[in-house]
This record gives sequence, C-alpha cells and structure tokens, in this order.
Amino acid sequence: MRIIVIGGGISGLSAANRLLELRSEKNLSFEVILLEGSGRAGGTISTRYLDGFLIEEGPDSFITAKPWALSLCRRIGLDSELIPTNEAYRNTFVVHQGRLVSIPEGFLMLAPTRFLPVLKSPLFSWRGKLRMALDLALPRERKSDDESLSSFITRRLGREVLERLAQPLISGIYTADPEKLSLRATMPQFLEMEEKHGSVIKGMLLGKRAKNRDHYKESGARYSIFVSFKEGMQTLVDALSARLPKDALRLNQIVKRVVMTAEGWRVFTNDCAWLDVDGIIIATPAYQAAALVEGLDPLLAEDLSKIQYSSSAVINLAYKRNEISHPLDGFGFVVPIIEKLNVIACSFSSVKFPGRAPAGSVLLRCFVGGALNPEVYELDDSRLINTAHKEICSLLGIKGEPLFALLNRHPQSMPQYHVGHLKHIAQINSTVSKHKGLALAGNAYNGVGIPDCVRSGEEAAEALLSQILSKDGS
Repeated sequence: MRIIVIGGGISGLSAANRLLELRSEKNLSFEVILLEGSGRAGGTISTRYLDGFLIEEGPDSFITAKPWALSLCRRIGLDSELIPTNEAYRNTFVVHQGRLVSIPEGFLMLAPTRFLPVLKSPLFSWRGKLRMALDLALPRERKSDDESLSSFITRRLGREVLERLAQPLISGIYTADPEKLSLRATMPQFLEMEEKHGSVIKGMLLGKRAKNRDHYKESGARYSIFVSFKEGMQTLVDALSARLPKDALRLNQIVKRVVMTAEGWRVFTNDCAWLDVDGIIIATPAYQAAALVEGLDPLLAEDLSKIQYSSSAVINLAYKRNEISHPLDGFGFVVPIIEKLNVIACSFSSVKFPGRAPAGSVLLRCFVGGALNPEVYELDDSRLINTAHKEICSLLGIKGEPLFALLNRHPQSMPQYHVGHLKHIAQINSTVSKHKGLALAGNAYNGVGIPDCVRSGEEAAEALLSQILSKDGS
C-alpha cells in the first residue's frame, strides 16, 4: 500500500508524520511519499542566520491555546526547544494620527476586559467610548446567517473600535478586508458571547474571571500563549523532515494532475512520470488543488478555485539600538487602514523573543500587502524596502540606515475566509467524501494558523487511512 501527500508545507509534513505514527501504532505496512514542488520543505516557514541575527522569513511563532502544534512538538521531542514571549513587554501599539499609542491594557482583539485603561486612552473619542459601552445594553441579535467582522463590530461596539483597533489587529492575522471577512469562520467566540451573554464586553469580563488574570494585563493579543523555538521556526520543519524515511521526501516534484483508476489513484508529475497509489492527501493552496482535480471533478475544482487569496511580504530590518529613540517597550505595532500608510504592521522581533539579535542591535519585521493593500505588494524590491524603512523611521525615531534589509514575498499565500466560508467548505467536504482515497489539508479550510494547519494535516491522514483500511476490509 502506498499513500502520497502532495505539498510539503506544515500541513503536508504534519499529514505525512501522522501517517507514519499510525503505521507504527497499528502495526501496518505501507509506504508514505511526500511530493514538494519547490526545492525545500516548510512552505512559508523559513529561518536563516545573518551576522548574528536569527531571521524569520515567514511565521515567527504559534499559539498554544489551540493544542495541535504543541501536542505535535511534544510527541516528536521538541518541547524542550520551545520558548515563550518576553514577559516584560506583552503589549502592542497602534498607529493613531501618525504616532504610536499603546493599545489599552486588557483590550484583546475586539473588545475590552478592563474599563479604566479604555477611559484613559487617547485612542478613542468620548463619543466612541460611550458607543462602545452601549454593547452592555444593546439587545442581542439572533442571526442564522453568517456576518462580516465589520458588520458585527460596528453594531455591537461602534465604528471607532472597528477602524482604530479591530481592523488592524485582525488584518495582522488574516490580511483580510473586514467588510468581507467571516466572523463565524474566524472568531466565533465573539458571536457566542453575544448569543450567550447578550454582550461582547460582558462575555469578555466573565472570561476574565474564569481565566488567569495575568492574560488580561496584555493588550492586542494574548501574547502569553505564543511560543517559538530557540533556533527559530525552521526547527519544526527540520524535525518533521528528519522523521521521514529515506527518499520519502521528494523535492522539485511538481504534480500536474491526479486521476482515479480501477485499482486506486494515479499521480502524474512534471517529469512525465506517474505513481500508482492507494490514497492521496492534497496539502497545497486551494487554487493548486483545484488544478490537480479539474479532470477528476470539475465541480470540486470550481469550488476550490472560488477560495480567494491575498499576497503579503515580510521585510526584516536590522538597526543599531542607539539609533532608535523609541523605547521599544512592546512587541510591535499595527496600522489601521485609515492611517493611509504602506506598512500594515511591524514586530519588534528581538524584543519579542530572545536570541534574535546581537547585543546593541535590534531586529524589526515589517509586513506589507494583504487584501487592503494589494498595490503596495506590487512595488519592486528596492521601493518596497525603502518605503518600509521610511515609515518606521518616522514612527520609531530611527536616525540611521539599516544594517541590512531582507525582503521575502509570499504570493497568494493567505486564504480569505469570506462571509459564507463555512458553508462553502462544508460543500467542498461533501464533494471530496464521494472520492474514496482522497483528502484535502491546508490553511484554506478550517484555520490559517500553524496549529490549524497541523490539525488539518493530521485529521486528513487519519480520515484517509481509515477509508483505505475500510475499503480493504482490514
């Protein structure tokens, strides 16, 4: 028996690893092959070293509140390599009228958990603060249909909360347009707060009492639940790759199409070869999966191609610490679209995690592009770097030139969970279930973060193997 995983990002690596775990647990005998079209595994996860700096070219951490990535790390012996964020600076800034303002302590993603910091904050007008407080009195709305982030926050907390905080914070995760982003598919807990408590703020306050109060001294995101690796996120990719049997990981193998045969499946690659297999997990972006199955199931291909993506870029900039006047007493800042800047966020990497920059130096990570700034992504490399440098110089009081600047583009990498996403994915899953021996995995379906991708790959592996064994009567 042979199973092929197409796509060597974190979803595909997790799927292949889970297949090997199940093979050992169930004392089975089958071959696992992982085909990756590029020259390296890991997808957007990539760590490099330069002049004493540890540079993340893609994601720099993952959350532990979703347990799947942490569980994987523990199973493969990486838990001792994990490091938390810096406890001293777990807060975030937001650009407001051209300068950095601290997000009010206890304001987490969409709503406050503390009143006094919000009242003192210059971020909102008094009218905006009063409108926010109305959430405690407004009646709940029982909506059976999906709702956009923009619609939900505007009716519950007001336009200022959306424009000045929620939009930039959510864009930092999904690089999405809040007018189109499905709240039910991305942050259903806030809808549940309204349904259960009649108020988002009330739900947040009750959650504060039930959980560790230290979490609610943070701002922006609960940074206490973020972790990385001592030697960078590449640690996870390398560990999963090393666990694969010899010759199981095949790089520079572009799959052109998959077809169903009387015996199972046939996978055609770019070198005019094919492989006969019993099962396939497609762990590529949805638009690539659509191209692979177009001849097999045009309706499935059409549904997959309807999932839209945005492009973004990460610019790592290193500076001498004494040339930056800002105290850097946080993990970074986000930029509302109403500020009309090109940078959408900036992370203070060497503040957030230890070992990212040599003494006397600072490493910053700027983000550009996304669904609301697609034209910025199209700038050439030098203009993109210069634009980011100028904007953060103004915000952080940087006097010198960067020691170096590294640009990494991630074209069509972030799926857009538009309103109706969950119904659309249910339809895709229903269609896929008709093709026994086929499974999908990746960030296009049920979550964009690393833990979500791990879960997606592992669940695809478990479901596929169960199908194959059931068909064979094992």
